[in-house]
Amino acid sequence: MHWLTTLFTDTQSVAHTVLLLALVIALGYKLGKIKVGGVSLGSTFVLFTGIMAGHIYNVVGLASGVPSAEGGAGYAAPLPVLNFVQDFGLILFVYCIGLQVGPGFFSSLRKDGLKLNGFSVLTILLNIGVMLGCYYLFFNTDDLKNLPMMVGVMCGAVTNTPGLGAANETLNEVAANNPALQQAMDGHQIASAYACAYPLAVIGMIGAVILLRYLMKIKLDKEQAEVKHQMEDNPHAKPHCMTIRMQNRALDGITIRKIRDFVGRNFVCSRMERDGEVSTPNIDTVLRRDDLLRIVCAEDDAEAVTAFMGTEEEKDWQLAPSPIISKRVVVTKPEVEGKTLAQMHFSSVLGVNVTRLTRSGIDLFADRNLRLQIGDRLLLVGPQESINHAESAVGNSIKRLKHPNIGPLFIGVLLGVLLGSIPFAISGIPNPVKLGLAGGPLIVAILIGAKGYKLRITSYTTTSVNMFVRELGLSLFLAAVGIKAGANFWDTLSQGDGIKYVWVGFLITVVPIFISGIIARVRLKLNYFTLSGLIAGTYTDPPLLGFASQLANNNAPAVGYSTVYPLSMFLRILSAQLIILLFLGA
Repeated sequence: MHWLTTLFTDTQSVAHTVLLLALVIALGYKLGKIKVGGVSLGSTFVLFTGIMAGHIYNVVGLASGVPSAEGGAGYAAPLPVLNFVQDFGLILFVYCIGLQVGPGFFSSLRKDGLKLNGFSVLTILLNIGVMLGCYYLFFNTDDLKNLPMMVGVMCGAVTNTPGLGAANETLNEVAANNPALQQAMDGHQIASAYACAYPLAVIGMIGAVILLRYLMKIKLDKEQAEVKHQMEDNPHAKPHCMTIRMQNRALDGITIRKIRDFVGRNFVCSRMERDGEVSTPNIDTVLRRDDLLRIVCAEDDAEAVTAFMGTEEEKDWQLAPSPIISKRVVVTKPEVEGKTLAQMHFSSVLGVNVTRLTRSGIDLFADRNLRLQIGDRLLLVGPQESINHAESAVGNSIKRLKHPNIGPLFIGVLLGVLLGSIPFAISGIPNPVKLGLAGGPLIVAILIGAKGYKLRITSYTTTSVNMFVRELGLSLFLAAVGIKAGANFWDTLSQGDGIKYVWVGFLITVVPIFISGIIARVRLKLNYFTLSGLIAGTYTDPPLLGFASQLANNNAPAVGYSTVYPLSMFLRILSAQLIILLFLGA
């Protein structure tokens, strides 16, 4: 059994490193599923498993470097290998996050989204403010290690692992040019501070949201009724189908295109019955009085369209004898991505009507100005032959969607690393700063996710593929960080400022929730369920979203979460870097 003993004790071998990482990740995910009070830590438990493994190896004296018996701290695996695994995992993680949030990043900054994102910005600034306040009140500011450790506490307090990665990577670059900082951080990992703050932060968020409800005397049944009244999915985008008898004499002999311009509303006429014959009209079809029309429009436009054209009637078009069929097809051709529905000429050239579009499980009205994305599902109505042509135009190849786009993914990673390595001069900081291995890939991924079609870069991946690569990167990052931090974690917790990190992290978590939550409720009149989703999105915390969704029994928390998540994630990563650069880069 000597080979087995060697496998666990030869900390310099590749086999040992792979074994250790696999063991830490597997055990971490298993333990992360355990729920306490209905809350689990999920993949973040990999960090704690790594810390435990690193600590055990150091205690028994198996870690490489100076043996623990001589008072030194070693590592359970070669440090260069751990550094590579950590950085590569971080790149994969933040890049996949960028691809996920990219398509909705810029649209979330418009209209009502601007107000909701303003709430998130306020909360993030309050998190930073509370962190800096605690730093100046409770810590020795002359000790250079305290500010980086407080940044770690803040990342744990807001449960933002990408922020921890960005801060850690930026700290390494700053310390390379600052011997005093390097010496101060010797034996200290900001991941230790993160680990101290994280568990109580998860509980603190849920507790703060519950307490906020009682402080503001919020009645859940009243909030649910308000959501039902105000959020019928979004009448501006939700498709509405109806049958109209054309009775406006002034419209007799006018084309659908002109009628649409007259009424000032966008609609699609998918079928028309004239003299008992059913056909598929296009935008240049001339309508006659008494034509029976199958109209699809946005829900809040239905009343205006009906009043302008005629009266609504009941008709089962499925029973009507006609060669017209409807079919759902999937956009899979890369050259189609980014084109508007109007540019595809579905009605005028292909002879079909697009009545609705489904994206990420949400039905949208097929507005002419809506840009197509890979993976969109279109509902087409028209003759079989015309639908076949339209199907060919958009691809409709499920097999193509299942094939992962590995090439574009690593092109994006390449561009992200290049961007992250470019030095930028900032006034007041003598050394040039960089976006780093977290900021660069994140920005490139957001741009590719939102505008990649302009460069013919297909960023589409299935949700399962994105989640797999993302979780793989996150688990590698957390395992490596945890193993490195484990060598000194117990000393940090028992002899250093560990206990202080715990309660300071709790303050960073809950104080901003109360301040911004009260402001959002009193000034912005936000619904409690929407507010809960906003807090979850601002803290990028899925457990809180799950709690809020279960409590609400509607999609209000999810809408709030998805609206602010893209910008919040970006600002969390950026702010962690900027704090270190501005305070320690000089």
